[in-house]
Amino acid sequence: MNLLKHTLRHIEEVVLDSQGDIRKKFKAFAIPSGSLGRLEELATIYASIKGDLNCKLQYKKIFTMAGDHGVVEEGVSVFPQQVTEQMVQNFVAGGAAINVLARHIGAKVIVVDCGVASQLEAKQCLKIKKVGSGTRNMAEGPAMSREEAVRSIEAGIELIEEEMEEGLDIVGTGDMGIGNTTPSSAILAVLGKLDAEAATGCGTGLDEKMLQMKVGVIKKAIDVNRPNPNDPIDVLAKVGGYEIGGIAGLCLGAARYRMPVMLDGFISTAGALIANAIEPKVNKYMIASHVSAEKGHRMMLNLLNKIPLLDLNMRLGEGTGAALGIGIMEAAVKLLNEMATFHEAGVSDPYMTEGEPIVFE
Repeated sequence: MNLLKHTLRHIEEVVLDSQGDIRKKFKAFAIPSGSLGRLEELATIYASIKGDLNCKLQYKKIFTMAGDHGVVEEGVSVFPQQVTEQMVQNFVAGGAAINVLARHIGAKVIVVDCGVASQLEAKQCLKIKKVGSGTRNMAEGPAMSREEAVRSIEAGIELIEEEMEEGLDIVGTGDMGIGNTTPSSAILAVLGKLDAEAATGCGTGLDEKMLQMKVGVIKKAIDVNRPNPNDPIDVLAKVGGYEIGGIAGLCLGAARYRMPVMLDGFISTAGALIANAIEPKVNKYMIASHVSAEKGHRMMLNLLNKIPLLDLNMRLGEGTGAALGIGIMEAAVKLLNEMATFHEAGVSDPYMTEGEPIVFE
């Protein structure tokens, strides 16, 4: 708990372009005003977080947080629980979608065992931050203790601090855990004050009968545990997951060290909801990479007041959307750093009627 408290005390509010210097720099470039659209917005967010008009984006890391869920006993997934471990091994071997997209953008994938229901050995790209061997069945009682919930959050903070040692400029979130759309839907229902049916989607491909059963399981879990919507750690403990807590910790840890967080899909955004409820100042550090095809994701983004960069009908998780988003963010930062001004390009400046145009060194 001490690490979490220390982290929260040091999270600063982000003021976008506080002196107006970023806007002035874009205005001086040899382009029509506002013609870069959301790329200008992204560059402004990144430079504001870094507090540097000439910021660089070099060290890109995507954290794929893995954990199992006792609620799979209720039949909420079409996949068996052992697939979590099997997919972790695929990530480590470099054969998953996240590995392909990370290589494409030059990012490092860090796979993290937050609570896989089997014993894994640490490897170069696999970190062990195991809080427990899978959560308990939230339909029968709390998924974890409050102490375990805090520990899962602090595991995410620890990852940020460890990876900073070799360089870290931007954080991408990802997940792996059979059954984890069920706790994510429960978190959305509680924090968003929504009916479970409105917050629950088909996950990895449930038919209508299984979907209705999943809704019933979520309703039961909320009724049994009565998570307090005004206490996000209680919500995480009662109906969450170890990897979801870890993602919340990544968001908080990144904000503490003034790094942007590129969110992935539904499960990552459940973690972001927890982080945002714990400390609202974290909100401006988070960027929504895409909107998932999972039913409740757009509702989550609305709660966070986030407009996604992409809508590709994706619902894979792993950090795949975050990888694409980081690529776009890097392009935006390069534009801020590398474009020529009207003066440098020898192009007539429509903004300046007298004297020389502003030149930024």
